[in-house]
Amino acid sequence: MKMIVLTVALIAAGTMISGSAFAQQGVINLDETVIKGRIEKPEAFYILQHAQLNYEKLKPKQSFIPELLETVDEKPF
Repeated sequence: MKMIVLTVALIAAGTMISGSAFAQQGVINLDETVIKGRIEKPEAFYILQHAQLNYEKLKPKQSFIPELLETVDEKPF
């Protein structure tokens, strides 16, 4: 019972402290700003169909393995 009363007292004290700190900050006046313009809205809506693309596999005409082997034999610096 004492624990409950102590907890309620601490919570009440915390809210009073934070409430008074907020009240001491003052008032902020914000001037009115008028923005004139138009909101752009879409005039048309359409859906593009997926293109039917048929890709073929590349067929290498020459072997590039000899060129790779030459680069391995070269000194890097």
